[in-house]
Amino acid sequence: MLMNLFKFKGGVKPPTNKTQSVGLPIAVAPLPSRLVVPLHQSIGGTPRPVVQAGDHVLKGQLIGEADGWISSAVHAPTSGTVLEVAMHVQPHPSGLDALCVVIEPDGKDEWIPREPVDYRSLSPEAVRERLQQAGVVGLGGAVFPTHGKLTASRTVPMEELVINGAECEPFITCDDLLMRERAEEVVRGVGIFRDLLQPKKVLIGIEDNKPEAVAAMQAAVKAVGEDFAVIAVPTLYPAGGAKQLIRVLTGKEVPASKRSTDLGVQCFNVATAYTAWRAIAHGEPVVSRLVTVTGNVGEPRNYDVLIGTPMDEVLALANPKADTDGIVMGGPMMGFLVPEATVPVVKATNCLIAHSPALFPPKPVEMPCIRCGSCAQACPHELQPFEMYWFSRAKNFGKTQEYHIFDCIECGCCSFVCPSRIPLVQYFRFAKSEIWAREREKKAADTAKDRFEFKQFREEREKAEKAEKLAKAAAAQAAKKAAEAAAAAATAESGVAAEAAAPEATPAPTVDAAQAAKKAAIEAAMARAKAQREAAQAKNTDNLTPDQQREVAAIEARRTTAGTPDAEKTE
Repeated sequence: MLMNLFKFKGGVKPPTNKTQSVGLPIAVAPLPSRLVVPLHQSIGGTPRPVVQAGDHVLKGQLIGEADGWISSAVHAPTSGTVLEVAMHVQPHPSGLDALCVVIEPDGKDEWIPREPVDYRSLSPEAVRERLQQAGVVGLGGAVFPTHGKLTASRTVPMEELVINGAECEPFITCDDLLMRERAEEVVRGVGIFRDLLQPKKVLIGIEDNKPEAVAAMQAAVKAVGEDFAVIAVPTLYPAGGAKQLIRVLTGKEVPASKRSTDLGVQCFNVATAYTAWRAIAHGEPVVSRLVTVTGNVGEPRNYDVLIGTPMDEVLALANPKADTDGIVMGGPMMGFLVPEATVPVVKATNCLIAHSPALFPPKPVEMPCIRCGSCAQACPHELQPFEMYWFSRAKNFGKTQEYHIFDCIECGCCSFVCPSRIPLVQYFRFAKSEIWAREREKKAADTAKDRFEFKQFREEREKAEKAEKLAKAAAAQAAKKAAEAAAAAATAESGVAAEAAAPEATPAPTVDAAQAAKKAAIEAAMARAKAQREAAQAKNTDNLTPDQQREVAAIEARRTTAGTPDAEKTE
């Protein structure tokens, strides 16, 4: 099909090194000595183990259930005995451990009962759930759970479904061989995605250096009776990036702040479509994947390898040469040296390259940046790598974010063209990891602060509640005493009120109990004062001399004068 294609900015053309591994058909790798299956093999939550040491498992049996919606199940790659569920080194640049299920194969390779279904008889939600339970993830490298991408936007109609068969990274040919040999199943898997998303067009993009794959896919589309467009796109790295391929086929540029579905486009890898079809139509969860074994080997080839197979056992199938000193997982542009040769194959493992000094000579010594701008011209995301480099090197991570460092896909184009041989991608990875680490620390500190403040709030609230209870109790006690005093005063006055009241008189107004109690207390105080004055009267005043009588009279006068204010205050 002829159609107008678009271009994306930047890109490079490194040596492809693909012809070495496409001369032989796909082979099935033999059962390994043991399988180490990491539970966390995709973006999202870490699946929870559902087996333990000593359990016997069958091929395809669930060993790790999905933890949340953005998570994907993990299954036993073959039948055998679970040796342990423990931490083992994972194939990651960090070399950190991950929780793994270790299985000793029994050699029978016995499957669980498989339940093929006609997906057209299921609801879209049921199809997505089956894909999640089958462990289907993006096999182009991103390993995002596929079911999470199969829900169209509610506000933007789905215009194009893009199927990625570009495979632009040097050395990697597993998708090429998959399309050559299993094209019909790929097309049927694309049909599942089409029926779930309901796009107006389905575009299958394949780089034009794979003419056999293009022809095979065109023939399969015709045989199945679909109207998918199989399009050969120019060979330019990284044309296999999702945003770049969408740009080439549709002309739409996906901003960094948006997803492709916001523009009415969704993109899947051809291997993802194949595994989706196997999961639905054959009831087979993802327990293996195609892996290109190439590099410093005598017999490069593509193998169907069980997930969890040690990489050194896979590499041994291709007869590595004597000077092999490591294994690169992925391609030379975006791949990395695995920390140990025994780390397992995972769902993201599309290529194993035998590393040697002859094939990958040591890079020259890093020279100072001359600000030539070559990196910016090659960047497919139109970033400014030299600015990000300076701020990453100075550990000014705030400025790196101002230059959109997280838009970098680490394709390696900038490092490839740098005349100073600066490993720019390594600086960017360092900056990203530091920013993530600081964000985690900040989040932990904020969480601790929130807990502390809530503890203080709870203690203050408990103190206030206790004080309120005490106040209520004191008020109740005071009210009780006032009521008792009022009752006593009312009893004392009831007799007088009864005598004074005429038969036809109206009822006397009610006297406030607190006022009556106060009045009674005042009267009692006045009585006590009067008694005290009478008790203080002078005694033995008979037979006094005139001088003594005058002295007594003066004292009495002073006493009377001194007592008058007290009496006024009392009343």
